[in-house]
Amino acid sequence: MSTKYPFPLIEDEFRNKRVLVTGGTKGIGEAIARRFVLSGASVAVTARSAQEQSDSSVLFIKADLGTPVGVENVVTHIQKKWGGLDILINNVGGTDTKPGGFEVLTDADWQNILDVNLLAPVRLDRAFLPGMIERKSGAVIHISSVSALLPFSNSTLAYAAAKGALNTYSKGLAKGVAHKGVRVNLISPGFIETSGAHGMIRDIAKGQGVSEDAARQIIMDMLGGIPVGRPGHPEEVAELVAFLASERAAFISGVNYVLDGGSIPTV
Repeated sequence: MSTKYPFPLIEDEFRNKRVLVTGGTKGIGEAIARRFVLSGASVAVTARSAQEQSDSSVLFIKADLGTPVGVENVVTHIQKKWGGLDILINNVGGTDTKPGGFEVLTDADWQNILDVNLLAPVRLDRAFLPGMIERKSGAVIHISSVSALLPFSNSTLAYAAAKGALNTYSKGLAKGVAHKGVRVNLISPGFIETSGAHGMIRDIAKGQGVSEDAARQIIMDMLGGIPVGRPGHPEEVAELVAFLASERAAFISGVNYVLDGGSIPTV
């Protein structure tokens, strides 16, 4: 992880806090993990494979969270190492985009997408929330997507449906644990230009013989436009995560923050 960060930081804001960021080795997850590291937290990340260059200050746990065994591995590792968590960031998610409409998705495709995008957070919450409730302190943040609010009828529909289910689950969970000292919130990013997204921009530019700026605009137009005129940056998501996990957000619970540059006109 790079130590460069574009926003001012309070270096000890999360000192003595134990943080898990799932899918924390790249993209939004990496930015979130870096944000907590730079603010003094003990940070663990999960992914199916480790990065070639990893940050020695971060505890890496190799796991496929789309399986109960993968989740159990993470839970066991964290409990043995730290005895629990103070902050849980359920960031892992994604889907394979098959050519064609929703009809190309098999039962297995649906199950895999639900396992990663819905059941992984459910299983991790179920494992770590009891400890937070016992201590009467904790924060859980689910990373969703504007896809739940702006679904397409192609093969990404299962992903949108899974994120929609995550949104409903998150809201209900928040109501059940807020009075026990645990806050649950949700963030729905729009088009965030991660390294993976930038690769898609390059592919479009190459395939259509246009500049990267033009390719970027093509994606923004597909979303109905982004009023601020650009995609978001991973660090901008990380800043919102850090705020919601901090004591500055002690009165915020059960909220879905749409972070999309204004693409969704109403929620």
